[in-house]
Amino acid sequence: MKALRFSPGTTSTVRPGGTTDLAALRGLQVIYVYPMTGRPDAPLPDGWDAIPGARGCTPQSCAFRDHHAELATLGAGVFGLSSQRGDYQQEAAARLHLPFPLLSDNGLQLKAALHLPTFTAAGLELYRRLTLITDDARIVKVFYPVFPPDQNAA
Repeated sequence: MKALRFSPGTTSTVRPGGTTDLAALRGLQVIYVYPMTGRPDAPLPDGWDAIPGARGCTPQSCAFRDHHAELATLGAGVFGLSSQRGDYQQEAAARLHLPFPLLSDNGLQLKAALHLPTFTAAGLELYRRLTLITDDARIVKVFYPVFPPDQNAA
């Protein structure tokens, strides 16, 4: 079975200050993909709690924050990724004090390139929660489904 690779140019995602081309990442990377991060000043979409796997994005991000130093010691970089806009991702990363970027794949390029699973809530197409482990842009492990989300980083 041939390992999946990120294709150059099809997986550039917005982050604060520019883009990250996942195909150009070297070494070991953990890319956790999640539906959406809620905001304290905005309600979650109607029926959110009834969608299997939807709840838990903030605890998942905080768990990766709390394990970031341990993952770095093991030589792994960390990225969070959702289909939310780049400015939303930047605000969430700052609010949650994340030492790694949250990437925006607002155009769902990874869905098209890798056939990643999505669902629709409140008219928004969102990624289902999964985690990709890559080595030199080659996907070497996929965790799907991820439950409970706050245990994913451990």
